[in-house]
Amino acid sequence: MSSAEPPSSASATSPSSPAPSTGSGDEHESDIGWLRAIATGLAILVVGIGATAIGTNRIITKALAVTRGGREALATALFLVVVIVLAWALRRLQARGLI
Repeated sequence: MSSAEPPSSASATSPSSPAPSTGSGDEHESDIGWLRAIATGLAILVVGIGATAIGTNRIITKALAVTRGGREALATALFLVVVIVLAWALRRLQARGLI
């Protein structure tokens, strides 16, 4: 008998060793239900759309000291900032397992 002999096939497929996980169908403690995910998504959308609509409307109608082109640029910048902040917030919530 040599010392480089491979292990027997019976010990390699021992029923006591756990099968490798494929990741499909495994439940995690951080998983949330569909209702909570939909409610969270709707809340984020309402806040984002509200901030964008109200903010841009106020910029366009109230910032009269700025030219029309300046107001349009400010409204566009506000829209982009809201989108970026929402994307960042969603990513942070996802990383913490809240959504």
